[in-house]
Amino acid sequence: MQVVCLDLEGVLVPEIWIAFAEKVGVEALKRTTRDEPDYDVLMRYRLDILAEHGFTLNQIQEVIETLRPLQGALEFLDKLRSTHELVILSDTFREFANPLMKQLGYPTLFCHELKVDEDGTISDYCLRIADHKRKTVQYLQKLNFEVIAGGDSYNDLGMLKTAEHCIFFRPPHSLAADYPEVPIAKEHHELLSLIEDCSS
Repeated sequence: MQVVCLDLEGVLVPEIWIAFAEKVGVEALKRTTRDEPDYDVLMRYRLDILAEHGFTLNQIQEVIETLRPLQGALEFLDKLRSTHELVILSDTFREFANPLMKQLGYPTLFCHELKVDEDGTISDYCLRIADHKRKTVQYLQKLNFEVIAGGDSYNDLGMLKTAEHCIFFRPPHSLAADYPEVPIAKEHHELLSLIEDCSS
């Protein structure tokens, strides 16, 4: 039996940090896992900026409430879930993702959590488990699943390399250049077609 593991931001929904950066006018917050391969370095960088400006979780959530799934994502999910099991593996946080999960029809999501002070300040983050995307794929394989993985960033490489089949969705040029053997989908109908090819 096959299971599809997909990244969330940049594949199904917009990048949350970029949307917030644009809203508050802080260019430095536009840095994502497409730019910084080390997730801890990236999150410490983000938390420092949030603290510097006094931004709170509530302010970020207000922006998230305005976001909508990427064009074609809902139709893609409807077709995919009619034929495949699906798990979303994301380095986002439960406190960010809930409004977006509602719009996507509540697919299964494995992600992390934030430490939030009483005043709404984000003081730290808690990983579900280190390298959780790769390890989730490994555990699914131990359950005798064949895994098809799709992602767009450096933090997806663990699951992409471990899965039996892997697909890039709109990756940065540098990532695609490093892995020319990985097929690339630029639209959701192309992603669905590549997933179906893995099933044939």
